[in-house]
Amino acid sequence: MAVDLRHGGNRQAAASRLNCRPSQLLDASASLAPWSPRCSRIPLAAIRDYPDRDQTSLRQAMAGLHGLDPDAVLPGNGAAELFTWAARDAAAEGVSGLLAPGFADYRRALQCWNAPWIDVPLVLRWDNAGPLSHPPLQAPVAWVCNPHNPTGQLWSRASLEPLLAIHQLVICDEAFLPLVPEGEQQSMIPLVEHHPNLVVVRSLTKLFGVAGLRVGYAIAHPDRLKRWSGWRDPWPVNGIAAALTEWLLLPPERYQRWCRRVQHWTSTEGAWMQRQLAVVPGLCPMPSSANFLLVSGVSSLLPLLEALEQSHRILLRDCRSFEGLGESWLRIGLQTRANNRRIIRALQRVQSTRF
Repeated sequence: MAVDLRHGGNRQAAASRLNCRPSQLLDASASLAPWSPRCSRIPLAAIRDYPDRDQTSLRQAMAGLHGLDPDAVLPGNGAAELFTWAARDAAAEGVSGLLAPGFADYRRALQCWNAPWIDVPLVLRWDNAGPLSHPPLQAPVAWVCNPHNPTGQLWSRASLEPLLAIHQLVICDEAFLPLVPEGEQQSMIPLVEHHPNLVVVRSLTKLFGVAGLRVGYAIAHPDRLKRWSGWRDPWPVNGIAAALTEWLLLPPERYQRWCRRVQHWTSTEGAWMQRQLAVVPGLCPMPSSANFLLVSGVSSLLPLLEALEQSHRILLRDCRSFEGLGESWLRIGLQTRANNRRIIRALQRVQSTRF
């Protein structure tokens, strides 16, 4: 089963293809907060010294956000590295069930261990962003993405908790959940303590707009995480990334203020973009709880994507890498209001010539 590894956020490659500077491109193909915190200095020790192999202070900072024992938290080189180890455990349990469309990296991780999976088709029409009931996954291992990527549907914890009694292993990707207003109410993290078959993966990439930092963390039973630690490289998170991450997370009050700011932006800009896109000829935006919108077209949207790149220097997400989606779908990562207006104007100009 081949996996399409196209991904959003590759501004450098797009600039080379378009013969322009990366700074000239508005990248809405990746779904990140539009601002990043500014750290004025990095401790010399973070550069000179080997990182702490136990990641003690980093674990403590991450665990403190959720009131957890640090042994239940494992930092990683982005969520992608942690999916690789989750997939190794999944391979030992049998077949994985994945919603389609869905994030291709789960399939990439499973392929690392020759692990089988089944794609469970997701109905691509829904009336509201959620919380909704998660569809059943008929397999020993359940992979859940909450909110779901690329649709933006928010799954209710009430519909996810029963999965823990049905599946031998449940892997829940909550990379976008901190950006969702009241999203934490649907998090599976409070269930980890009493369910050793549950793994929750979080990312800092989207919340802080720090894709280059490559830091995420897994929350699971300490025995599972100790086993993962024995499989991986000695220093998966470099010293600079660890120091910057601790600065981002501490004190917790500052972290919470940042979350509230981002969640307000998600709510405000998501609603505004939904209204604006709904009147663009040939496009149908779907309801989303997250900081991105999945949009369908009445025909192939590849000419639209190409026109936006060539004539307007705007990058949107080509959705063909999502199993179950094709040329008539695209995804837009929310931006600042000024840049969202730029996207809407460009879409209207291109679509007015097609319809």
